This record gives sequence, structure tokens and C-alpha cells, in this order.
Amino acid sequence: MSTLTLAELATITGGELYGDRDAVVSSVSPMERAGEGDVSFLSNSKYSQYLADCKATVIMVKASERDLCSSNVLVVPDPYVAFARVAQALDLTPSPAVDIAKTAVIADDAIVGNNVSIGANAVIESGVELGDDVVIGAGCFIGKNAKIGQHTKLWSNVSIYHNVVIGEHCLVQANTVIGSDGFGYANEKGEWVKIPQLGSVIIGNRVEIGACTTIDRGALDDTIIEDNVILDNQMQIAHNVHIGYGTAIAGGTIVAGSTSIGKYCIIGGAAVLNGHISIADGVTITGMGMVMRSIEEKGVYSSGIPLQTNKEWRKTAARVHRIDDLFKRLRTLEKQSEQKTDV
Repeated sequence: MSTLTLAELATITGGELYGDRDAVVSSVSPMERAGEGDVSFLSNSKYSQYLADCKATVIMVKASERDLCSSNVLVVPDPYVAFARVAQALDLTPSPAVDIAKTAVIADDAIVGNNVSIGANAVIESGVELGDDVVIGAGCFIGKNAKIGQHTKLWSNVSIYHNVVIGEHCLVQANTVIGSDGFGYANEKGEWVKIPQLGSVIIGNRVEIGACTTIDRGALDDTIIEDNVILDNQMQIAHNVHIGYGTAIAGGTIVAGSTSIGKYCIIGGAAVLNGHISIADGVTITGMGMVMRSIEEKGVYSSGIPLQTNKEWRKTAARVHRIDDLFKRLRTLEKQSEQKTDV
């Protein structure tokens, strides 16, 4: 069990402690369930009425809520960020691999850095470079000439195709595929002619990629994921997509080929982005948004029909089908009105 004193918590979070510096905590819990040995936090002021009854050993709050607490208090600029830092410090998640398994297959010319761990049945092909402290989980495949930067971790059964480059301090969850062929074909009289995908995938530093996500290699140029990007589970990133610094994309999203997404964008789950478009920096697209054209200005964008009862939805659908007819009738009425005005 990992434990921290409140003095250590103050150092980790950069907060100001009011209370017992030597008290010890070992876990993070929500206010309603927290007890002795727990850290709790308040990130939404509408729940501040519950602070006085919280039984946590210490509560992380903003300065404005300090006097509402009855236990030890750690005043921090952003309690949610402080929660993330403390949760990291108390994290007991096991490593994807420890040491190098006897059943791992490693090419003779592969470059393996210091303190690298490679799990059972992993395959490391010719020309691969693994930086210091890289962890490769069981059953992973690292294709020819791929490069993985120091401190990057891959969970089980991740497939990294040839020539892919992954930066430092990245995390790739299980069953993700990076560098598979993009969906490129020409049609000759009804027959599909495959276009070899000659580019690669270049991933920056501190990128996290969820489970069962696919990132295709570029057709001619590379697919690029810049630093500090976070991608959720079960996503499709097509060939030649470019995702800018600090962007976050939630699960189930599909990004079609040659789309460019700016810096610090937030894209909700199950969104669909058309190919060959550009998204400006700082754009937020809410869940299930369908983006058919480029977005040139920062802002929040939404589409889709919110859930209705089946009866309401049928009425809405019927009215949508009549829009063209209603539009034509409206144009006719406008023309008749203009003719009467002219008379």
C-alpha cells in the first residue's frame, strides 16, 4: 500500500496545508464515502454544503471553501488537478511487463535501451529502437524500424507497424493498432486497385491512446499526432490526419483522411469528421457532432438530434422529410406576395 503524509501532499500539489502535517493518507475517495486515511476534494462549489460532514483525513479545496471544512484542509488553486496529481502519486497500477520475458522474440539488430521491460510473446522486429525505461506488454508486435521513446508504455497486444515513431512518456492501451494501412483504393471499371500506403505515423511526446483505437499510416506523407494529445478508446484516425498539440478526443470518434485538427481542441464521443477539412485551434465539438465542412473560428459546435420519445421522433422525422416541399410552397407564396406588391 502506498501512503503519503499531508506534508508530502502539499509538496505534490503546491497547496497550502492547514492541519496535521504528519497525518497519513493512502487513497482518494469522494466526499460522501471518504473516511480515515482518505483524501477527498471539492471541484464543484454547488456541493460545498457537504464539506462540514466529510470524514476524510484531508480535503482539497479552493481558498473560498477553507472555512467550511471541519478536518485538515489543503488549499489548492484547482482541486481537480490536485486530485489528478495525488491519484498519480498513490497509483498502484501494475506495470504492463517486468524485465524481459524468456518467450519474447527480439531481433539481433534491435536497439534496446536501459531498464527496458518486454512481456511474454512480444515480437520486436529488425531495426527497432526502444529507448530507456520503455515497457512493452505481453503479445505486442513492434514492426521493422519502428522507434519508441524513453518511458513509453504499451499494454498487451498493441501492434506497431513498420517505421512508426512514438515519442517519450507515451501510454498506449491494449489492442490498439498504429500504422495500419490507410483506406486508399482506385477504382478501375468496378475493380478496386489498392494504393500502397507509403507514409508512416509520427506520434509526439506525452501522448495517451486508449484501447482498441486505430491510427492509419499516411498514403504519401505521415499521419501526425502532436505532443500532449489524449485519444480515447475505439477511435478511427485515418491516413494523413494531423492532430495538434493538447487536443483531446473522446471515444468512438471517426476522423476521415487528410483532416487537420488544431491545438487545444476538445471533441466529444462518437463525433464524425469529414475528410480533407481543417478545424481551427480551440474548437469544441460536442458529442455525436457531424462535421462536414472546415471550422475556421474558435468556439463550441454541435449537431445531431437529442433523444426524444419514439412518438415525438416520428413526428420530427416526418416533418424533416417535408422540408423541401414546404420550402417550395414558401417560395411560391413569396413570389405571389411580391407580384401583388408590384401591382
